[in-house]
Amino acid sequence: MRAMRALPLAVCLIVATIPKFVHAAEVVLKAVSAFQEGTYFSRNFESFVKKVNEEGKGIVRIEYIGGPKAIPTMEQGAALRNGVIDLANTTATFTASIVPEGLALNYATLPFSEIRKNGSLDYLNSIMRQKGLYYFARTGDRIPYHIYLNKKIDKPDLSGLKIRITPIFRDFFVKLGAGVVQMAPGEVYTGLERGVVDGYGWPAIGIFDLGWQERTKYRLEPGFYTLELGIQFSARRWDSLTQEQRDFLQKQVAWLEKMSLDASLRDAAADIKRQSEAGIQPIRLSDADSAAFLAKSQEAGWATVLSASPKHGPRLRQMMAP
Repeated sequence: MRAMRALPLAVCLIVATIPKFVHAAEVVLKAVSAFQEGTYFSRNFESFVKKVNEEGKGIVRIEYIGGPKAIPTMEQGAALRNGVIDLANTTATFTASIVPEGLALNYATLPFSEIRKNGSLDYLNSIMRQKGLYYFARTGDRIPYHIYLNKKIDKPDLSGLKIRITPIFRDFFVKLGAGVVQMAPGEVYTGLERGVVDGYGWPAIGIFDLGWQERTKYRLEPGFYTLELGIQFSARRWDSLTQEQRDFLQKQVAWLEKMSLDASLRDAAADIKRQSEAGIQPIRLSDADSAAFLAKSQEAGWATVLSASPKHGPRLRQMMAP
């Protein structure tokens, strides 16, 4: 009889502990990078993964499955949208087939901190969410793109040259007269070696990771656009997280974006110096040609966004490149 009276008390104790176990459940997020593990454009993301896993025990753990060998770069956007992976270190360039409006981040003239502050990112995310993606944080910033060549030019005219492109500068390079070729980063070295391409567009950082300096003779000045590199989530997966899990991840954003910006500014200068030491010569345009070159880059870039998104493009330009 005494045992029977004790039973309700035991049941109550068990029930009382259930919310604690539910509250403490750790979510595991599957992640991938668009770039090879350990290379420059994966390193800040890998530092983020390490920090989350060290500090988020019992809340969030990220299972990092690797780079393009795990899921090819151009397939990662669909993998995010379809829930195959939960987050990716990627670029809006690589998810442009899903959300072309994301390309606006490359043509923005405002720093990313201001894009966050003035509501531009919220507006972009309202578009991205409808297509299954969510832009979480920047992992690379304020690094310009350059045109790298193995043939010398003396004016901003790429006529007769075959240039490896990504969607962000396809239209710009076409306006400069180039024959454009799209290929994965892992194919560029062989493309240069075999004469499939005569050059490529790439940021000021990262060519040494890929060995491209061995097949590159010149870098065109000035730089143009701004490298956009960041973490995108599956919107559905982000929304499925508890408030505690989202809050924990959001607390990492300020650290991640400051660390990434500081590294970008430091490393861009160092890589330009290293390129010079490797024998890559700058081609410096005249002031007039430089101004025309940059004006044409902005005209072509925003024309791409406006054409792909007549509804949202004008507002994105107004907010990001006033």
